[in-house]
Amino acid sequence: MSDTDDRQPHTGATPLGARRRRRGLRITAWVAAGVVLAGAGGAGYLYVRLDGNIHSVDIDSALGADRPVKLGNGSMDILVLGSDSRSGANRGYGHDSGTARSDTAMIVHLAKGHRSASVVSIPRDTLISRPACAKPGGGTVAGAPQAMFNSAYEVGGPVCAVKTVESLTGLRMDHYVEVDFTGFTHLVNALGGVPLTTTKAISDTKSHLTLAAGTHTLDGDQALGLVRTRHGVADGSDLGRIQLQQSFLKALMDRISGLGLLTSPTKLFSVADTATSAITTDTGLGSVGRVMGLAQSVRNLKSGHIHMVTLPVRYAPTDRNRVQPIAAKAAMVWAALRADKPIPAAAVKGSAADKVDAGKVVGPSAGQGPPP
Repeated sequence: MSDTDDRQPHTGATPLGARRRRRGLRITAWVAAGVVLAGAGGAGYLYVRLDGNIHSVDIDSALGADRPVKLGNGSMDILVLGSDSRSGANRGYGHDSGTARSDTAMIVHLAKGHRSASVVSIPRDTLISRPACAKPGGGTVAGAPQAMFNSAYEVGGPVCAVKTVESLTGLRMDHYVEVDFTGFTHLVNALGGVPLTTTKAISDTKSHLTLAAGTHTLDGDQALGLVRTRHGVADGSDLGRIQLQQSFLKALMDRISGLGLLTSPTKLFSVADTATSAITTDTGLGSVGRVMGLAQSVRNLKSGHIHMVTLPVRYAPTDRNRVQPIAAKAAMVWAALRADKPIPAAAVKGSAADKVDAGKVVGPSAGQGPPP
């Protein structure tokens, strides 16, 4: 998610970008649980309603066979994006320039057995070699050797975003999930807010967020402000904002786990209805039945078994408002995922992201149950 000045030149300690909190895989688990309850009650309408909510894109057909091979070991890689479109229902979040960018990007690697996961955040302003991509409306956009990572979504939508990630990592993306501003805020509100604790006060006029130090239950707009906040924490960079997003994602997962939704079918359907309406997926996840299959596979995944890192980067010598991957360290990250092993600490040590401590500003609150 990006704040209103995100597409202007930045100054200072390298601002970069964020969004979607595209919510975690636990959300899909609760969506599937909602379908199970609906089916158990014989309410076929509810199944059809949830199934019809999901919008999907046929990425596999668009990319064809020229892709990395599937790992085939039971692990799974999912590209999770948050787009910053301000058109339609999102107009209230700032000026619409006519294009959208992927201001939050995470590769979620589910290890074999799906009991643990690694999440790699890619800074939006990372300079990468973007491959040639088909335009959504027809034609082709040429590749670029030094393009910002989030420009891939801007010029070619989800298909180009997946193609660019696969080119960058050498990993086949098994699935794709995307969410926008409005979907994010509606989901948080459907959950009754997300409790978390701030160790320091946060004040950021760009993201319209003011929080005192202490424990809060954030509503949708406050949560969106938090994951968009850059200027109010740490060094003001996008690397700090990514850490806030990762901390919020953990709090969100804890909230979903602690709500006891299975004891309240009405609440569960409300959350499932909101979650399925919020997402765009690849066609491989484009139905409630397919989401249910993924949900069943991650039913034993706990938030404490998820390791979150940021792609190892350094500031670009020609532009301090951009970062570039540290090739050797990035290769360690992708090799670990390819081998279905934990990302070694040495892979991120010394990265510019390793020197930012914004993640210490936010943590989960004690007790994640529903508000009184």
